[in-house]
Amino acid sequence: MLAQILFWLMALVIVVTSIGVVAVRNPVRSALNLVANFFALAVLYLLLYAQFVAVVQIIVYAGAIMVLFLFTIMLLNLGAPSEMVERYEWKRPVTVGLALLFVIVLSGGVFARLGQAQPAPDDIGTVQMVGKYLFTDWVYPFELTSVLLLIAIVGAIVMAKRRF
Repeated sequence: MLAQILFWLMALVIVVTSIGVVAVRNPVRSALNLVANFFALAVLYLLLYAQFVAVVQIIVYAGAIMVLFLFTIMLLNLGAPSEMVERYEWKRPVTVGLALLFVIVLSGGVFARLGQAQPAPDDIGTVQMVGKYLFTDWVYPFELTSVLLLIAIVGAIVMAKRRF
């Protein structure tokens, strides 16, 4: 019962913050709505027993990517988009209509398949399963990725030292 209440509460938070991302004119507030959206999505992942995905969602998206977005927004120092809003004002009804059509088509597809889904295994998405597959079946691609990241870091340091 508590899981259902938490699910619907997080679903409501996700919908409201998603609307806030696209509806708010201030880019910093829009980015903060996106951060709240990412945290609510991480809670949904926890409700699905996907702890690893939830932690990655918070660290990578809500942490690193949003810091990058906010840094870029503050660096650009965006002004008021008054002339852009006037130029594209006629597209708003078309956008709302297409969004409603998308929701209708998507909900029709979801309700057509209601009750046909197979339950996922209990251990899918856990840290133990991700670690098991990462270090057994996918060990060579994992090691190759780590070497490529190391090369990229060394290259970035060399390029930065030449510049300064």
